[in-house]
Amino acid sequence: MDIPGGVTPPRAMVERPAPYATQSPQATAKGWRPPVVLQVLPGLVTGGVERGTVDVAAAVAAAGWVSLVASSGGPMVRELERAGARHIALPLDSKNPFVMRANIERLGEVIARHGVDIVHARSRAPAWSALFAARRAGVRFVTTFHGTYNAGNPAKRWYNSVMARGDRVIAASRFIVDHVVDQYHASATLVRHIPRGIDFLRFDPARVSAERQAKLAREWRLPDGVPVVMLPGRLTRWKGQGVLIDAIAQRGKRDLRCLLVGSDQGRGFYRRELEQRIARHGLETVVHVIDHCSDMPAALKLADLVVSASTDAEAFGRVAVEAQAMGKPVVATDHGGSRETVLHGETGWLIKPGDPAQLAAAIDAALALSEEERHAIAERAIAFARASFARELMCARTLDVYREVLAERPLVHPAPAAGASGSGAGPGPGRGKVAA
Repeated sequence: MDIPGGVTPPRAMVERPAPYATQSPQATAKGWRPPVVLQVLPGLVTGGVERGTVDVAAAVAAAGWVSLVASSGGPMVRELERAGARHIALPLDSKNPFVMRANIERLGEVIARHGVDIVHARSRAPAWSALFAARRAGVRFVTTFHGTYNAGNPAKRWYNSVMARGDRVIAASRFIVDHVVDQYHASATLVRHIPRGIDFLRFDPARVSAERQAKLAREWRLPDGVPVVMLPGRLTRWKGQGVLIDAIAQRGKRDLRCLLVGSDQGRGFYRRELEQRIARHGLETVVHVIDHCSDMPAALKLADLVVSASTDAEAFGRVAVEAQAMGKPVVATDHGGSRETVLHGETGWLIKPGDPAQLAAAIDAALALSEEERHAIAERAIAFARASFARELMCARTLDVYREVLAERPLVHPAPAAGASGSGAGPGPGRGKVAA
């Protein structure tokens, strides 16, 4: 299936409300103003969805557009605002139907107040509120389909379907493209394949100092000269931490350190279950559960092998790409987006999901690599990651999608409310044109 993506249509001139104070005097004189993009998601705590939101928000601001993000907040708000975007705090993390209904009105007020042109939803509960608010206001609605989502019954499938209802639907892998079209009957002409992007200034082995690695090694009490096998990812069952523990046990050796790096995000019961599993196998000195790490480039550089053991298909597989960007071999499960982010036999290995024996064999193969083989894999992995998954490419293609929907037809909104602050909105009821 050939899905278009990354094509820039003609730059549109769309009827919009009054000019923004942030634009140039020349643009103001012509009655133009920058487009306004509002991204909505539950919160800005941590994770791939949040990272993509912040990256796109920064790109929107850098393009001279007005960049807004609505969520319940979190530690990434500061980073978002440093990038030139504005955060609007709303209870979008709630799945309570009454709160979701109230969020329609709240988002409608945001759209009217700031003259929003595009609402981009990134999660299901806020997407339902955003869909109704966008349709009422007559603005464009874009979604990013971030995962396969559980669809065990018709009600759940209907709930998920909001992510396929965008004027454009962005999918992070061709696996998700096919899933959206086949399972949710989205029009293939409206789906855009845009792989997630990695910050290669951050995930660059040359930029990670020995001091940063040593700091983590001390915190995690890693002995010198012992290989490190790492599974980064939040502590949730489908990420496969239990499969990795079983694989380490099946090897019957104590010649490595295995680190499960990630926050339990309130799933304390699962963390305890993992610790009990480790104790049952007698691996307390070998396998360690590490909390969230704020310096993942240094963590990945410490590793000799990075594992993605997800038992459910990854929509994309950011961990595998970040690890390859750091020059590390990867073992990932052979389904979903991992088939697109790992080159089997070249940058790593793809194994059967949920199979500790295959995972144990892959670990042995990786640890048996010679220095020359490891160096060759590192070169291939870095080149592959940089050529395929650049953050700048992801952001450019996302802005192209925004331009597409702006170019489709004129959209006329009410003027922003007088005195709207923080987004650059000017007072007065006049209408202008938005330069895409």
